[in-house]
Amino acid sequence: MTPSPPLPLPLPLSLPEVLVLLGAVALLVARWLPARARRPGTIAAGAVLVLSATVLAVVGIRWQMLPVLAGAAVASAFALSPLVRGRAGRPARRARWWPALPGSLACAGLIAAGPVAAWAFPVPVFPEPTGDFGVGTRVVQWTDPLRPESFTSDPDDRRTVVVQLWYPARQSPASVPRAPYLGRTADEARTVSAALADGVGLPGFLVDGVPRARSRAVVDAPVAGGNERFPVVLFSPGSGGVRAQNTAWAEELASHGYLVAALDHPYDSSVVVLADGRTIRAATASSGDRDGDEEPAAGWTAVRAADLGFVLTRLERLDRGESADPLTGRLDTGRAAAAGHSLGGAAALQAGRHDRRFDAVLDLDGYPHGPTTPALRQPTLALTQEITAGTDPRYLPRLTEALERNTATSYRLTIPGAGHLTFMDGPLYLPPVPSIVGTLGRTEGPRVVAAATLAFLDATLRGRPGDLATVLGAYGTVASSGAQGAQGAREARGTAPPIP
Repeated sequence: MTPSPPLPLPLPLSLPEVLVLLGAVALLVARWLPARARRPGTIAAGAVLVLSATVLAVVGIRWQMLPVLAGAAVASAFALSPLVRGRAGRPARRARWWPALPGSLACAGLIAAGPVAAWAFPVPVFPEPTGDFGVGTRVVQWTDPLRPESFTSDPDDRRTVVVQLWYPARQSPASVPRAPYLGRTADEARTVSAALADGVGLPGFLVDGVPRARSRAVVDAPVAGGNERFPVVLFSPGSGGVRAQNTAWAEELASHGYLVAALDHPYDSSVVVLADGRTIRAATASSGDRDGDEEPAAGWTAVRAADLGFVLTRLERLDRGESADPLTGRLDTGRAAAAGHSLGGAAALQAGRHDRRFDAVLDLDGYPHGPTTPALRQPTLALTQEITAGTDPRYLPRLTEALERNTATSYRLTIPGAGHLTFMDGPLYLPPVPSIVGTLGRTEGPRVVAAATLAFLDATLRGRPGDLATVLGAYGTVASSGAQGAQGAREARGTAPPIP
């Protein structure tokens, strides 16, 4: 197994990268030192630079370090030339300051570009989950024998989904390797990262730090001890999104006692790597025409909603022990929530409408594609970014209609400073540009989204007492609607109240 990476430094750089940076700066400064200090300073800086660059060459050089190395190479010409001349018996003269100064400034600009680029496109560092449980994870693949694959013409092809589970686990020592982000293997992580970058028109090298990341979960960690049964949360990612895109959110929920199952939707997710190594690329794409995209988006949403229901069925079978599994008897599938981001949020709304096994619905900034009937009958929370002049004018009226039809209580929480990508892992590794990830920063956005989600799930699935609207109000502006309260909706469906 690959060892866990060292603890992250305050800078978005690894220790060898920091040493390369320091060596380059020292080599640049050495040219301007007094004669007595110039030689030892240059030799020391060069030694640090060469050794740390050699280490980087072995472990892999990120593109962010290339301008640093280029600046160091140019600076070395200024710093080493007097030393070489001196060793050859020639006078060890420095270039005059007036031609050397522009060169030094150019080198300084190149060297400074490295940490700036690393800050803009870092290797993501996942927040430490705050719950009492450790977090385990594993990936499963399930095929629905009753559903033909609608994206292919093969009549024998059946719908297959890849699912990542995060679950409450025993605490693992810090030395135990943590799960890689975006894939089961390094190759899968690179494939997924490249596909995600291509899907938004970015060169893949810009996000080469993402497949290097490690999450906070442990692969196949022992399930938490005791007899507690865990409510389940099923998650559908955004259009072109992948199962791991909300890893920080899923790990936080799992640390508080929830089983989170996130789906890859083949032919809809950017790329899906199957257990046999086959790679399925996305076959869905927006045309940019909002009205023209509505019909296909409704169809894609229906497929995703059916995927959510199928996975809930498989979790029920897993809990019953139809196959040997460490989670058998530990899942409370009678307390289940459908959740999703963007197009996945629309799928969660549709799953809630058509599958009464879902006791709660969570829409993370998703436009409600598809029909608004039948009405929702379970508590629903829609988290949205701030509504601006650039927001699709159909979004808020459509979402409001869906929530107001609900026979249970619905909540819409608008989070100040949030952008559309605030509701997934994007702030952890994308440039902190407000139009991309909002203004909440790398850590605050994911924290607020997870905290609001937990408050909603604890109230609806676990029956935690208190005024949910007031609790949610701590994170933004809340609007509530619906004819019945959550408890009334649960009783209307003939089910028992949640266990505190």
